[in-house]
Amino acid sequence: DVAEKCKSLGITALHIKLRATGGNKTKTPGPGAQSALRALARSNMKIGRIEDVTPIPSDSTRRKGGRRGRRL
Repeated sequence: DVAEKCKSLGITALHIKLRATGGNKTKTPGPGAQSALRALARSNMKIGRIEDVTPIPSDSTRRKGGRRGRRL
């Protein structure tokens, strides 16, 4: 796992960059992001900064779903 590999390389502290899909897709990170972060914290890694680097469009292409949106 990542924490063990970091410890073998001598890394004890981390800055974490969290990224969702972004663009014209979802801007919230998935369910694995929180559990991965928790696993790093539980393995005695010092966490410095947690930064959200999700790409946010200034002006995007059209979202998928068409003119009338997604119909259930």
